[in-house]
Amino acid sequence: MDLSFYKSPLFEEVRDEGRAQRAAEDVLAVLAERGIDVPEDARERISGCGDPEVLRRWLRRAVTAPAAEDIFVVD
Repeated sequence: MDLSFYKSPLFEEVRDEGRAQRAAEDVLAVLAERGIDVPEDARERISGCGDPEVLRRWLRRAVTAPAAEDIFVVD
């Protein structure tokens, strides 16, 4: 059985996109669970982000942010 696909750049790209999508869903889920309103522009920015590290940072901030826009604050 040829498993070379799982070591290919294409597989890594697809895997990373899936991880980013899941991370964006997690950010939105935390904000929703906290009852935080997420304006459409913020929702699009979160959903459109493909950088897992940025999404992890936003997820941590979503736990305590008083408003959705506050997760985007630059350190």
